Amino acid sequence: MTIRNLAIIGLGLLGGSIGLAVKARLPHITTTGYDRSAEVREQAAALGLVGTVHDTPQGAVKDADLVILCVPVGAMEEAARAIAPGLAPHAIISDVGSSKQAVAQALARALPEHTIIPAHPVAGTEQSGPNAGFATLFAGRWCIITPAQGADPVAVAALSEFWAGLGSKVELMDAAHHDLVLAVTSHIPHLIAYTIVGTASDLEDVTESEVIKYSAGGFRDFTRIAASDPVMWRDVFLTNKTAVLEMLGRFTEDLTALQRAIRSGDGDKLFDLFTRTRAIRRAVIEQGQDDERPDFGREHGE
Repeated sequence: MTIRNLAIIGLGLLGGSIGLAVKARLPHITTTGYDRSAEVREQAAALGLVGTVHDTPQGAVKDADLVILCVPVGAMEEAARAIAPGLAPHAIISDVGSSKQAVAQALARALPEHTIIPAHPVAGTEQSGPNAGFATLFAGRWCIITPAQGADPVAVAALSEFWAGLGSKVELMDAAHHDLVLAVTSHIPHLIAYTIVGTASDLEDVTESEVIKYSAGGFRDFTRIAASDPVMWRDVFLTNKTAVLEMLGRFTEDLTALQRAIRSGDGDKLFDLFTRTRAIRRAVIEQGQDDERPDFGREHGE
């Protein structure tokens, strides 16, 4: 199967970046797009995120071989029902959501007669909106594809080839396993960031100006994560709550053990933990998932 026409539903950071990446790396693919916000549609057209911006979801998907839903996971079913009347029978329906079991179920309910291959490009920034997109967002990053058992192998191969064409490293994974892995690597870190930033803002003996003025590296980096799209992350936690709660329980147990070590003055336990976590950081850099330069490669003025 050859993908010649791509429709992108939702023209924010991820949708816009897909459009720009296709333009840069797969120029033979024709792109169309739709966003339910008229303002976003106008911005997307001005920025050239896709070849044609449509005023209706049905118009955007009319000739599409591949449709990618780039909307919050809680809005997937609604978006799928909106495009249903315009879909070609052969079209592959995919997405970019961070929780895969709930998305697969939502899309199956809305489009029971269509080919659905969920996917999750593990890439993004704390920015959102059409102005936030850029063509290299997916370069060197993983895209996890979670086909259902018995999914059409030709469609899976076509979607894998598409993401590889955008520069992604492609991995096939069971949806339930994906949700557990992402709960550890993404969802719980975001939950911790939201919590610690909220705690700092609630401290009565520390003013908001002091929190901002004296933000050292650790807290500063938490604020970057905590600045992520609140609608998207609300939906992620609600749709992946089983895996998130399981991992949160494990984290709470580990945090309690850490409290005991600090209270009892168990320096050896703290040293062992910090040594193990330092090794993980080195492995992240070796895998090319972050910058090894001091201070995450930030540039500082004289």
